[in-house]
Amino acid sequence: MSTARSSLLALGAALALAATAACATVKPSEREVLSRPEMNPASEGLEEQFQSHVESAREGGFGGHGAAGGGCGCG
Repeated sequence: MSTARSSLLALGAALALAATAACATVKPSEREVLSRPEMNPASEGLEEQFQSHVESAREGGFGGHGAAGGGCGCG
């Protein structure tokens, strides 16, 4: 087997492994734990304020956490 083909095969195997490692299957019995109110950071005002601060510092944007709308008055 040539070195180019073997390196291409190794690269393909690594990409396939990385693609399957990123998937997470949540069992129905685990969804109950994830849907608890304490798992939602927006349920606490201080946590939401902190996350908003981090987002504005990271992305240079501010706001957008209220009601949705496009500026046409229909939102």
